[in-house]
Amino acid sequence: MPGLYIGSTSGYSGKNTITVGLGLAFQKAGLNIGYMKPVGAMPVETDAGLADEDALFVRAALGLEGDPAHTPTAMTPVVVTHDFKMDAFEGRLPGIADGGLAAQVKAAYQGLEKGRDIMLVAGSGSMYSGKYSGLDAVGLVKTLGIKAIVIDRFEKELNYDLLLMLKEQLEGNLAGVVLNDVPPTFLEEVSGHLAPFLESRGIPVLGILPRDPLMGSITVGDLATRLGGKVISAHHKTDRVVSQFLIGTMQVENFMLHFRKKKNAAVIVGGDRSDVQLVALEGDCPCLVLTGNLYPNDVILTRSEVLETSIIIVREDTFTVAKKMENLLTRHKMRDAVKVRQGAELVAKHLRLDTLRASLGV
Repeated sequence: MPGLYIGSTSGYSGKNTITVGLGLAFQKAGLNIGYMKPVGAMPVETDAGLADEDALFVRAALGLEGDPAHTPTAMTPVVVTHDFKMDAFEGRLPGIADGGLAAQVKAAYQGLEKGRDIMLVAGSGSMYSGKYSGLDAVGLVKTLGIKAIVIDRFEKELNYDLLLMLKEQLEGNLAGVVLNDVPPTFLEEVSGHLAPFLESRGIPVLGILPRDPLMGSITVGDLATRLGGKVISAHHKTDRVVSQFLIGTMQVENFMLHFRKKKNAAVIVGGDRSDVQLVALEGDCPCLVLTGNLYPNDVILTRSEVLETSIIIVREDTFTVAKKMENLLTRHKMRDAVKVRQGAELVAKHLRLDTLRASLGV
């Protein structure tokens, strides 16, 4: 029974998106899929024991919650906590030297694969994460005897050298690579030059996924939570989407010039800058993020309610909040139903599913 490991060259590269997209596509084709995430890095307590937050999300997205085999502990036999790392570093963690942890993962895999047409195995971090405990992806792929796809997310450039190294290290287990989140300005270069180069070196390029603003977005309500802020107006509009941000520290004239070019941009501005706040509100920004724990005046508060634009109050300064926003939009997890649908559509449209299925024999 074939299995497919979904790994990546770095963390936050789109493993959940690709895993869910592939799972839904395989299910649509009539295949009975199983799923696991061998090593969890996002611990969460459940009635069944310690589990991984990502694994629970993917299980739900694939409709496997009612499957008795897909218990939290079966899906994620190893969950990394701070104590786990300390025990590993200080030699107190049993199973590292003799491969016992990898054997534990293999036993869980064999339990889940029964009766399935294909198993999807999601990675955590990069293909080398977990090496300290003998649970890196390269080793696990060989231990489980399954194929792997490697996702490489565009960040300034693609990691073509690393993809070549992984081709050598995975040997015959590499089914191909997926080049993810490629900006429009680089699509021609990637498809016309890099992809053919990788193919010429024996690395099948299974898909080039263009950058999609929705996949890198966050709702106003989730943004407030992640920033540790408080929504003080237009509470019923916290489902609006934020896909970028603009800092309102400049003069109003300059701000207006930049603001017109930004779509779905949250405006981060000091609580005392009512001039910029009003321009942003009238320009229909998805939300205002007011820094320094300063509340707006009554005019701004009233206009935000009339225009149905939420205002978030945060304690930190503008620079600190902007850095947080940058990290959030780069590394925000796929959790919304709309993102699940969009991710599935991207996979169905841009991945060579027939080529992948042929490689897996399903």
